[in-house]
Amino acid sequence: MKKAKNEIGLQKSKIETQNKAITDSIKYARFIQSSVLPKNELIKKIIPDHFILYFPKDIVSGDFYWIDKRKDKIFIVAADCTGHGVPGAFMSMLGISLLNEIISMNVDKSASDILEELRGKIMVSLHQTGRLEEAADGMDIAFCIIDTKSGQLQFSGAHNPLYIIRNNELIETKADRMPIGFSLRINKPFTNHILRYQKGDMFYIFSDGYADQFGGPNGQKLRYKAYQSILMEIHQLPPAKQKQILIDKFEEWKGDYSQIDDILILGFRI
Repeated sequence: MKKAKNEIGLQKSKIETQNKAITDSIKYARFIQSSVLPKNELIKKIIPDHFILYFPKDIVSGDFYWIDKRKDKIFIVAADCTGHGVPGAFMSMLGISLLNEIISMNVDKSASDILEELRGKIMVSLHQTGRLEEAADGMDIAFCIIDTKSGQLQFSGAHNPLYIIRNNELIETKADRMPIGFSLRINKPFTNHILRYQKGDMFYIFSDGYADQFGGPNGQKLRYKAYQSILMEIHQLPPAKQKQILIDKFEEWKGDYSQIDDILILGFRI
């Protein structure tokens, strides 16, 4: 009996040591992932009136945001990669790297052309040719280009839409129903929406993690209708206040349920 207990104790200690090593490794991966995300100082300089709600589910995240300015154009991205945790984080690093590469080569591409090129490069990087045995990895994305000279905003989306709240009305610009990566609609081009923005417009791009969270009295998903109602209630507030209310309402809704996915919401005024 004593020998068995000692053996169990040794196995438990071994497992705890292994778990600590894995967790420490993932925590360091979080440091690496955060280092490639745009720095807060840069974001504040490019879009001072903004907030970013970023809640990874498992230390590292499959959601990522990307913001940059080249000439008179501001590029703003909210993306949701396949999976979460370590697999999702690998995809997010690939997405950020490819976006930097694409836009540095040609700053004047349209939003839809950039998504087309990103889709192609993701497929090449993952060796996707359409065979059934291949992994269907990729990402959903909301992509905005703000031309501060012309006063226009381009939007192109893969599954993830753009919300604009203007004069107390929520206007949804829908995304195309296909991902960045292989799909049966691979030959269909992404749509390029061109909008003229107005002073005071509030913009939101996001992943699906917030609306898909289970909670409430019946353990149901929050869903997009409730999410939109929250945004309508808060859109006139300063961005930092909006972020805090979104966090509070999320925690209230989630209650004792576990977070089911990475969460990303990016709100901004131009």
